[in-house]
Amino acid sequence: MACAAISLKVVVSGADVTTAWDVAMGRPQKSAVIRDKVEHQMTSFTNDYREVMANQTKAREVQAKITALNSLTKERFLHANVLNALQLATVEDVQLLHYRADQAYFSTDAVKTRTNDTGRVIQGKAATVTEKISIFLDGSDSSSNPGDQVTKFKELVSMAPYFREILGKTNVFSLRQISQPQLLPAPGSTVGKSCVLFTLESKLPEKTR
Repeated sequence: MACAAISLKVVVSGADVTTAWDVAMGRPQKSAVIRDKVEHQMTSFTNDYREVMANQTKAREVQAKITALNSLTKERFLHANVLNALQLATVEDVQLLHYRADQAYFSTDAVKTRTNDTGRVIQGKAATVTEKISIFLDGSDSSSNPGDQVTKFKELVSMAPYFREILGKTNVFSLRQISQPQLLPAPGSTVGKSCVLFTLESKLPEKTR
């Protein structure tokens, strides 16, 4: 009776052992090990990629906040600058009685970065604040013909270098109201003098930070 010869080949590589018998019996152990190793590496690469992307997003958010703070420090509205400009804009018989600045701020909530159903990363948006500032100047005109100097004072203030810088070309001062001539004590005197009271107004360009 003839006997069939069985060939057994052992290959040793590290901890992996593959035999022809394993292959013949449908148990490719080495291929499975390699496949598992590759899948593990791919999973590790995916996790590393997500971590890198998350860190980049956080870095952009921090940088955006730093930029906004620097911009606010550089461009913030200072009342001392306004008062300095006003003392350089004088017209005879016109007295500045009151200065007021109204500042309003409107915030917009931030939008977080998200990943859509297809795996695409949708970048979020940082929170913003819109600044609106209005300037009001109350004064009196006690010239020989009360009211004649109001226009001159309005134009002088509007053309002052500081106000031209912060207001731009279009946001000049406008006459909001003016009273009828009335008797008021002259500065440094108890004697009444005919004058008119007026209010000038201007709005600074809106700024969003």
